[in-house]
Amino acid sequence: MTERGQRLFIARAELVKAHLGPDPDAPAQRPLEPGQVRLAVEAFSLTANNITYAAFGEAMKYWQFFPAGDAAFGCLPVWGFATVAESQADGVAPGRRVWGYYPAGTHLVVAPSKMAASGFVDGSEHRRELAAVYNQYVFCDADPGWRPELEGLQAVLRPLFVTAFLIDDFLADNGYFGASQVLLSSASSKTAQGTAYCLARRRGMPGAPRIVGLTSTAHAEFVRSLGCYDTVLTYDQLTTLEPQTPTVYLDFAGAAELRRRIHSHFADALMFSSSIGGTHWSALGSARDLPGPRPVLFFAPAQAKARSAPPPQGWGAAELQRRMGQAWAQFIGQVHEHGWVRIVTRPGAQDALQAYRDMLAGRADAREGLMLDMRG
Repeated sequence: MTERGQRLFIARAELVKAHLGPDPDAPAQRPLEPGQVRLAVEAFSLTANNITYAAFGEAMKYWQFFPAGDAAFGCLPVWGFATVAESQADGVAPGRRVWGYYPAGTHLVVAPSKMAASGFVDGSEHRRELAAVYNQYVFCDADPGWRPELEGLQAVLRPLFVTAFLIDDFLADNGYFGASQVLLSSASSKTAQGTAYCLARRRGMPGAPRIVGLTSTAHAEFVRSLGCYDTVLTYDQLTTLEPQTPTVYLDFAGAAELRRRIHSHFADALMFSSSIGGTHWSALGSARDLPGPRPVLFFAPAQAKARSAPPPQGWGAAELQRRMGQAWAQFIGQVHEHGWVRIVTRPGAQDALQAYRDMLAGRADAREGLMLDMRG
C-alpha cells in the first residue's frame, strides 16, 4: 500500500461513519509540483483532543486543513512525526524527520514557506487563512524539545500541553475572573491534566485558585494519583461543592447536561465558563438559556497570538516559546518520572480505524497514550 497509501475519512455530519481509502497525497495519487514536499507520515497520536477536532470541525475550520476531495467527508487532524520522502523545495532535504500537524493517513504534500533553520510553514493556498499555529513544521534535529526516546509522549501530550499552558495563562492574566476555585470536567483527559498541572504550579501565589476535578467513578483514583487537583469528585458528587463559592468552569467534556447542572448549581457564583473540549462529543448541545455567564469557546491560537505580540502588549514570540518550552520540559519530566501515561503502539490502518472508533465511543484508557502507524 506504499504507493497508494491509506487515509482515514470521516463523515462530517455523522462522526461514527468512518472508512479507509487511498491517501490523496500518496505518490500514486498526486505527483509533486515545483516548491512542494511529500512527507511520509510514520507515527501519530490519537487522543480525545482529536475527537474535539472532529466535533468542532465545522465551527473551528479543522476540516479545512486537509481536504478530503468529497465535501461530505473530512480528514482527521493529528499530531506526529513524518520523514521527507520527496522534495522539490529548496532547503528541505529528503530524509529529514519532521514534527507537526498531519491528516490521519500515510502522506501529506506541503508547500514550504518562511524557511528557517528550525523548520518551515506550510504555505499551501488552502491553509494560508487558517490558524498559524497548526501550519508550522519543525525539523526534529533542530528542536530542543525533541527527545527520541520520548517521541510517543511528545506526540500524545505536547499539542495538548500547549493548549493547557495557554488556558492557565489566560485565566491568570484575567485574575481568574475573581474566582477562588477552578472546576475542570473530564479531569482525566490529557488536556485537563496539563491544565491542572499548570494551575498547580501557581500554588502559594497570591490569588491562586483551588483546583477541583470532576471525573467518572472509573477514573477517580487515577486522577487523584496525579497530585495536581486539590479535590477530585465524581460527577454525582457535584452538589457537595459549596454553591456560593466564586468558580470558573473549564468544560473539557462538552456534555450539555453536565454544563447545565454546573451552571444551575453555581448560578451567579459562576464567574466564567469556558468550553474547551468535546470528549463527550455525542452530548454536545446548545449553551443558550443557562443560569450564570454564557459559555465562551476557548481558542488557544488566539491566546498564543496575543502573547506573541511585542511588549508591552504581549511577551513577543520568542519569549512565549521560551516560557512554554520551560513549562513543557518540567511537565514531560514529571509525566515520565511518575508514569502518568503509558504509550501503546498500534501498527496498521485497520487498527487505526478501530482506535478512532474506540476513542469516539469513550472506550479509551486514560492511562494510555495511543501511537498509530497506518503504513502497515
